[in-house]
Amino acid sequence: MNRYHLPILSIITSLFLSASFNTSANIRVFACEPEWGALVEELAGDKVTIFVATTAQQDPHHIEARPSLIAKMRRADIAVCTGAELEVGWLPLLLRISGNKKIQANQPGYFEATSQIETLDKPEKLDRSLGDVHASGNPHVHLGPYKLLTIAESLKDRFVKIDSSQTHYYEQRFNDFKQRWLAAILLWEQRAKPIKNSQAIVYHKNWAYLFDWLHIRRVAELEPIPGVPPSAAHLAKLKQQFAPSPPNFILYGPHQNAKPANWLAKKIDAPAIELPFTIGGNKNAVDLFSLYSNTIDKLLIAMQ
Repeated sequence: MNRYHLPILSIITSLFLSASFNTSANIRVFACEPEWGALVEELAGDKVTIFVATTAQQDPHHIEARPSLIAKMRRADIAVCTGAELEVGWLPLLLRISGNKKIQANQPGYFEATSQIETLDKPEKLDRSLGDVHASGNPHVHLGPYKLLTIAESLKDRFVKIDSSQTHYYEQRFNDFKQRWLAAILLWEQRAKPIKNSQAIVYHKNWAYLFDWLHIRRVAELEPIPGVPPSAAHLAKLKQQFAPSPPNFILYGPHQNAKPANWLAKKIDAPAIELPFTIGGNKNAVDLFSLYSNTIDKLLIAMQ
């Protein structure tokens, strides 16, 4: 072979190997919260590499846009987030600084879960005096199982759009998830019958979709207004109001301060329960199925 042909052959070989690598490379997913990382895992399996930006021990309202998050966002092929202003304090900054055109709003690589469903608790008016109110409705949609399934189908369609060569794979994964998820819902609803019509005081209004599904009535919040930590005066009012007739439970998540819930629980003789809220909220909540199962287990134990 002519020695002058060698560089050309080398370049062609390199390009071929590079193209082969890019075809087989995993889609890089930036998941804003653990629940979306878990859903992506169900739908996309070994076709994705998932980075989850937050943990169950963090309040997703208040996250610092750290350089490490910017670096992950810069390399992402798709960002899967909650939306409805949940990440308004940090996600827009990450998107802007990353300079990644693929994952900007209105691009296939940007996915908002709340945009796929009808949200609850949409305010009739917006007023800063009302606290941390979300104009687009309650963003904590992942604890409504039927809404989660709708979101899952939309997310599957998004993966098909950005990776059409694997359409059959994503369709198959979604259909398998849907079958298992609907079967699980039937079991959960059967087990949760004793919880129906129970009453709860919550730390924050982040259980709205769970309550809507299981028919639990929220009777009060530990926060005097959304986003403002419980005050001694507000807790005293709750004690006076509920001591004669306590609710079935007082609920808080792993990212919330347990002290106000435990204080009020002792004063009104109602159990204070820490629910996992999302993946990693406790050692048993390791995926979406166990998150729901463990949540119902804890509520049933409290009812007893």
